Amino acid sequence: LKNERMKEDLKPMAWGALFGLEGASHFVIYLARKGVTYDSDYIKKVMHEVKKRDYDTNSRFAQIIKNFQENDMKLNSERSLFDWASKQTYIQMANMMMAAAMLGIDSCPIEGYDQEKVEAYLEEKGYLNTAEFGVSVMACFGYRNQEITPKTRWKTEVIYEVIE
Repeated sequence: LKNERMKEDLKPMAWGALFGLEGASHFVIYLARKGVTYDSDYIKKVMHEVKKRDYDTNSRFAQIIKNFQENDMKLNSERSLFDWASKQTYIQMANMMMAAAMLGIDSCPIEGYDQEKVEAYLEEKGYLNTAEFGVSVMACFGYRNQEITPKTRWKTEVIYEVIE
């Protein structure tokens, strides 16, 4: 998001993004696709146009996806499907943040926002079709202009266990 007017408009809806909207050179809003089921038009389109493969919902491959969604991950509601799709955006965000860090660029993930209001605003502006996508997470990238307050965290040995 580079549009300064839109950044200003988002501030009341995105309390966790105030510093990022004001100072970051790059502000990213990650969208997650809704309704991505094994038999969705989107999956069929990806298979045909990207993978260059025929796709039949009765095929072994489609049934593996169906089993994964319905049984392994229990993606049986619109909310659970959206949450799973959102997890995919977090992987992309983490990769972007890691790449930025390797280049010496600061970044910050952002979840502090009113999802309904942000989505309504983006839809009103013509940048989001809420029937197909939802806002998953945000992140800002740039160079800090002040020192970071050191984070306080649990000790590593408290939060994980090595199984040998």
